[in-house]
Amino acid sequence: MNAKRVISNTKPKFSFFQILSLSMGFMGIQFGYALQNANASRILQTFGADIEQLSWFWLAAPITGMIIQPIIGHYSDHTWTRLGRRRPFFLVGALMASIALILMPNAGVLAGFLPAMFVGAGFLMIMDASFNVAMEPFRALVADMLPVDQSTLGFSIQTFLIGIGAVIGSWLPYVMAEWLGISKVAQVGGIPDNVVFSFYIGAAVMIVTILWTVFTTKEYSPEEMASFDGKMEVTGEQWKGKFSDIFKDIVAMPKTMKQLGLVQFFSWIALFGMWVFTTPAVAQHVYGVAIGDTSSSLYQDAGNWVGIIFGVYNGVAMIYALLLPVIAHKIGRKLTHSISLTAGAIGLLSIYFITNPTTLIFSMIGVGMAWGSILSMPYAILAPALPVRKMGIYMGIFNIFITVPQIVNGIFGGMIVKRIFDSQAIYALVMSGCFLLIAAISVIWVEDKKMTANHLETQNS
Repeated sequence: MNAKRVISNTKPKFSFFQILSLSMGFMGIQFGYALQNANASRILQTFGADIEQLSWFWLAAPITGMIIQPIIGHYSDHTWTRLGRRRPFFLVGALMASIALILMPNAGVLAGFLPAMFVGAGFLMIMDASFNVAMEPFRALVADMLPVDQSTLGFSIQTFLIGIGAVIGSWLPYVMAEWLGISKVAQVGGIPDNVVFSFYIGAAVMIVTILWTVFTTKEYSPEEMASFDGKMEVTGEQWKGKFSDIFKDIVAMPKTMKQLGLVQFFSWIALFGMWVFTTPAVAQHVYGVAIGDTSSSLYQDAGNWVGIIFGVYNGVAMIYALLLPVIAHKIGRKLTHSISLTAGAIGLLSIYFITNPTTLIFSMIGVGMAWGSILSMPYAILAPALPVRKMGIYMGIFNIFITVPQIVNGIFGGMIVKRIFDSQAIYALVMSGCFLLIAAISVIWVEDKKMTANHLETQNS
């Protein structure tokens, strides 16, 4: 590693199948993540959590993400093993998340030691930390492996795979109850079998898909990474870094990242509100369930239907992701993202006027357009603006703009819903729609430049 040599090379283009394999593990991660998003609130409410407490328990996700992802990004930039830079991290993260998926719906078994609500919240935190360990390296892996002119396609295909995992994960409890006849009702304080078995399947899918990526993807060496898009003299010393460099990199983040930060803030404060409060909002506002009722069959029907409509928006995102490269090529990435966020805002705001559960499907079309764009366009805009040697750390730092708004919503969202809106969760979705509109407007000020990785490496070194 200390011997100097000169390498001249450019990143080869990937085939469609190779790009699919590159992000196959992300599909499994999103399968588990969708199960969590659609079911964590009702699991915690079943264990005794009040609606005001829901957003506090959900704080586990953004807090762990804010702390873990920059650290994982930094060390994945500087850790080289026989498996490569990124693969060891998402392999370990997936294993931990799978264990948490198995344990969370069974938190009631440990109620003799602590209240089930707190045990469940603890497993939620472990699950979130594990998802964060696994997810960040996948973003960096796509940016590592693909040439600049394939970055939009790469992140769009990643979003397509995320959509497949999310649709199946979101729909699974409903399918198991309504199609396979597995019980959807449990004793007071217990989790229905259809939810428990869905979490088991999610754990298995995550492991299989992660191993797919691990065995089909070979990462580039340090010398190859340093040489892409130009001629450079490289040594192993160039890839060493100190933990304190994280703070220096935060200060020196590219201008494009700062501008995208505002867009991400309002996008993710909206998404967090949607994930936390859709189940109680739909149960109360659409199904007519009384506030505080979490054990009736009608509440469980509402929870299962939320899984279906969450699957719908993920399915729309999956299809829309494949169209994004074409749309972005014609009207630009900024306008594409702005229009998509506006569609999501309209979708969320429309829920206030809906009384028929089936009609919610139409609202989710707009949400799916926003979700598909959120998962791909910011990263496609950002990736060309990052130095190649610091792709992991900057993808991790970029996650701060995702986690901070969720923390803000987590602290104040539940209190606002309970104390200002008298526990009527539908108003949390109205606020989320307004936030997406602000995000759509803020895209205007983002600078989107297509530059070669080598030029940016020189500029940021």
